[in-house]
Amino acid sequence: MIRLLTIIGARPQIIKAAALSRTIRQSFSNEIKEIIVHTGQHYDYNMSEVFIKELDIPQPDYNLQLGSGRHGSQTASMISGIEELLIKEQPDWCVMYGDTNSTLAAAIAAAKIHIPIIHIEAGLRSFDKTMSEELNRIACDHFSTLLFAPTHTAINNLQNEGFKLNTKAPYTINNPCIFHSGDIMYDNTLFFLDIAKKNSKIIENLELINTPYCLCTIHRDHNTDNINNLKSIFKTLLEVSKEISMTFVLPIHPRTKNTIKQYFTEKEYESLMNDKYLKIIDPVSFLDMSTLESQAEIIITDSGGVQKEAYFFKKPCVILRNTTEWVEILEQKAGVLVGANSEKIRNGILHFIGNKDIEYPEIFGNGTTAQYICNTIVQLHEKKEKSD
Repeated sequence: MIRLLTIIGARPQIIKAAALSRTIRQSFSNEIKEIIVHTGQHYDYNMSEVFIKELDIPQPDYNLQLGSGRHGSQTASMISGIEELLIKEQPDWCVMYGDTNSTLAAAIAAAKIHIPIIHIEAGLRSFDKTMSEELNRIACDHFSTLLFAPTHTAINNLQNEGFKLNTKAPYTINNPCIFHSGDIMYDNTLFFLDIAKKNSKIIENLELINTPYCLCTIHRDHNTDNINNLKSIFKTLLEVSKEISMTFVLPIHPRTKNTIKQYFTEKEYESLMNDKYLKIIDPVSFLDMSTLESQAEIIITDSGGVQKEAYFFKKPCVILRNTTEWVEILEQKAGVLVGANSEKIRNGILHFIGNKDIEYPEIFGNGTTAQYICNTIVQLHEKKEKSD
């Protein structure tokens, strides 16, 4: 039996892990045992527990309950907690997703005690090292043994950093192997879409039936921790929504909400919360978010995951960042980088409203990434046992 210890901590990782956990339960329960560790990086119920329940992920075997904090102290606490569990459980592989502090901590903890790492969503690069996520993903890739890259661009990025393609087993941290796996989030988009259509009532609850709207999310620290950026974004959303007489729906991230309460004047805060066109709501579940994404006119976000989901649902995306790891979206002209620049945000929104000429070729795989990953792990394990 292959023992996988999976690290999750933030909402996107919980969602991605759902696909792998589901596939293990359905098709590989006799070959793979998964041990799930939640670091507690996202500790808010609406950002964590609700997703575990809704997506039918097994409850974590361990929850470190570490919560938020400065990068250094948070990551250090995670390293210590994860290392203890790795020593206790002795997994064959440590599995991690994406680019959060939980990812970095798990990579350091596992590599230091020589437990091989599987990195799902490997090879992504924004080429902006001022982003903590960029530092996390680069470090994790270079500590990994098996790297599952979602796109050809991701593979090229790894090759440009010195990774060799077509290496031969046995694979180790010194001889890693890269696989073109497709994107595991696409698995979930396809799997949960029909469920969301049947079960989600978010459109009715927000009184948006037959009503065009834009969907917006803001959570990256370069926006939420920069009050000038945040005020510029919200000011522009208020102005453009009024200009085009269209509702903008914004499920608010706890970090964003805290910053608004702390730094906006009472007048600015009231203006946001009571605006005719800007609907600021609590964080929504995965199914509700899928429904909102699938029916929006355009999507405005600084989230990497939401950029992809916009593409999955064939929705143009105004990206509130100056760089993106998902360059394929830009290449297809399905997204535009605008940062926090008011004029660029406005122009991006107006450019995409009513634009039906965008094409969305299948560049993120075919929705069977989790199956591919599990098959690969099992096949490598069988080869290793034969050689031993």
